Amino acid sequence: MRWLGTVAFAALLGCASHPPLATAPSVDLQRYAGTWYEIASFPNRFQRGCVATRATYTPRADGTIGVRNECRRGSLDAPPDVVEGKAWVVDRVTQSRLKVQFFWPFRGAYDILYVDRDYRTAVVGHPSRDYLWILARTPELDEATYQALVARAAAQGFDVARLRRTPQRS
Repeated sequence: MRWLGTVAFAALLGCASHPPLATAPSVDLQRYAGTWYEIASFPNRFQRGCVATRATYTPRADGTIGVRNECRRGSLDAPPDVVEGKAWVVDRVTQSRLKVQFFWPFRGAYDILYVDRDYRTAVVGHPSRDYLWILARTPELDEATYQALVARAAAQGFDVARLRRTPQRS
């Protein structure tokens, strides 16, 4: 459970001298809801040793979004390590900028940089460019789609050489 305990804290770290991220022009959070598999991410302390990482988003009646993150530590057969939190929409026009909180009082930026029209792939980042996730509705992506998503992140100033693919169950 601790693996994402520092997510909000880490996400609060500075956004030193980067231009604002260009987020998706419009996100339908009802369509974004559901489970997303982490295809690749920047290595970070709170996900150290994680494989089979995924996140499930659930809209709530109060307008917030339930967030359930899970991974397996060190092995695809390890028991799931789960943390639950919530998210709020920051940009009500595009709905592509959110704040995520797993432990009070820490909140972190969650910027949806891209989501395809079928809501099958997404790129999520932090304004500092220190955190980046490539997500999909399936545990695997074809190489061409993956490279296109990597190119989107690179175009926004992310050091995509830092990306590490996340082993998933097929």
